[in-house]
Amino acid sequence: MPQQGLVTSRVVVERNFCLLPPEGVPASVLPEWTATTARILAAPALGARFAMYLFEVGAEGGAGHKLPDGIEGFIYVLDGALELDLNSRGHRMSAGGFAYLTPGSRFRVHVKQRARVLCLKKRFQAFDHNPPHDVVGTEGEVKGEPFMDVQELLLKKLLPDDVSYDMAMNIFTFPPGFSLPITETHVMEHGLYMLQGQGVYYLGDRWMEVKAGDFIWMGPFCPQSFYATSSEPARYIYYKDVNRDVEL
Repeated sequence: MPQQGLVTSRVVVERNFCLLPPEGVPASVLPEWTATTARILAAPALGARFAMYLFEVGAEGGAGHKLPDGIEGFIYVLDGALELDLNSRGHRMSAGGFAYLTPGSRFRVHVKQRARVLCLKKRFQAFDHNPPHDVVGTEGEVKGEPFMDVQELLLKKLLPDDVSYDMAMNIFTFPPGFSLPITETHVMEHGLYMLQGQGVYYLGDRWMEVKAGDFIWMGPFCPQSFYATSSEPARYIYYKDVNRDVEL
């Protein structure tokens, strides 16, 4: 049947931010990943200084290779389960499991049945300090901390709060009706994936409705805030660059 009416979309792509609903991100195939549908959420072509992916891995699928020297990575399991061999150490990961891959890591991901996985990679900014180490854990074992003394807003920091690391991966939980207490504007950029619920996100100069499955990129100095509007808690996981001086 021919299309009736106008074709509309919630997609917004601006100079220093974007909102990508899942239905508009086409499937890709990456040669390193077998039995896997890849969706590229962020890349330097967008303006981001990192790459972020959503992988839908089928039975007996996965990947096994080495990160290039100077490139670090992060894996978060949205649902399903997988086996991760990271620098010769084996781990079993299910929903909420995560891993930080140090620059140049050798890794192998194997999925027996199915899994959906968020992955991120970026160039590591070295510092004259002890180098970072691999981190493997699960969100359920990370204690949430109140944000800006608002007890109901819980922030989980998945990576060590240490200058060895030039990136942070956090999970934010908002009860219904709660919001960030401020509009933030900072030099750090974000790659954000909505895990649960819905709300309205302030980006640039406008409020936009968002829900589970949406991806948001926020470039440096993009004004940003969030207000949870669903009947269930809203949750999102986000990346930010930290602990390094401005590059001139």
